[in-house]
Amino acid sequence: MNDFLTEMEYVGLTSRLKRLSDSLLYSTKELYKSEGLDIEPNWNLIFILLQENETMTITQISETLQFSHPAVVKIINKMKKNGHVETRTDTDDKRKQILTLTEKAHKQLPVFEKYWTAGRQTVMDLLADSPNFLEEFLKIEEKVNQSDYKERTLKNLKNDELSN
Repeated sequence: MNDFLTEMEYVGLTSRLKRLSDSLLYSTKELYKSEGLDIEPNWNLIFILLQENETMTITQISETLQFSHPAVVKIINKMKKNGHVETRTDTDDKRKQILTLTEKAHKQLPVFEKYWTAGRQTVMDLLADSPNFLEEFLKIEEKVNQSDYKERTLKNLKNDELSN
């Protein structure tokens, strides 16, 4: 059977990226579940940040990862529910919550890190035939940050109107 999204070439790109992302995400979730790990795929970034910085606010995490504030709140709430993150109110600014890893998280980190290292090797294996993938991907991200899809598409529409 032919792959419609592949046949669509550039038109199917965003759907192919989403499909790949979902495939990796769900497979990682299955791995963690089958191994009895009480974590989710995107938590490793928070674990690493809090391990390196000891304490951070949601805003700092959001800015560092370039994730939306609500997305980080959602992740943190799940991590808190599982006992991996604890919060305390900032003494200077009562609106800020200071995040830290719990004792449970620190105890489990060596096990999690083994899986993250193996996962990093898996991604490297997947990209072995595409040695410039990360550099090329970065270029695309930088272009989108300079001018997003909407801006570029509206510009293309305007250019088409001017040429007609």
